Amino acid sequence: MKGARGLGAVGTAHGALVFGRRVRVLAGALAPLLPAGRLVDVGCGDGSVSAAISALRTDVRPEGLDVLLRSPCAIPARLFDGRRLPLADGEGDAALLVDVLHHADDPVALLAECARAAPVVVVKDHFSRSRLDGRVLAFMDWVGNRPHGVALPYSYFSPESWGRAVEAAGLREERREAVPGLYPFPFSALFGRGLHFVSRLARG
Repeated sequence: MKGARGLGAVGTAHGALVFGRRVRVLAGALAPLLPAGRLVDVGCGDGSVSAAISALRTDVRPEGLDVLLRSPCAIPARLFDGRRLPLADGEGDAALLVDVLHHADDPVALLAECARAAPVVVVKDHFSRSRLDGRVLAFMDWVGNRPHGVALPYSYFSPESWGRAVEAAGLREERREAVPGLYPFPFSALFGRGLHFVSRLARG
């Protein structure tokens, strides 16, 4: 995995044991939540998740936006400033945010901006319910994102703050599920534990 460079044995293990499995599991969890049509993957990274979704859902047409473009990228992608999507109101059929909001300067504003551009917003993110959760998530963030120069504020949602963010963005949550199986045993005992969720949101 390119993102593992510079992290030594930890990065190598992450690439070998986690990355491919993560893409498959996330695609399987996210695909049923998406409507057909134009999917705007906000913070798309290397595009692997959206590409895997489109393999499962041939009626979904993904395109990416990111503040840092990666090469190669598995889907067509272009730069944006992290705040304003270069799309007209309602131009997309769905917006997708996979582990993006906890990197945003203003998660509520980014959610609202995604809702402006598409009637459905699908999110994968984390819940932190304790100090241990926060430390585990920070370590995961560091391993997965530090090599790419991604901002790491280490700011995660609690279930309560997530509900407030959704409401403040003018959205309503239609469906939320945990994401089991992202990590093989024994890593799942530490890096699973209900830390990951997917959510389908619609304009309120």
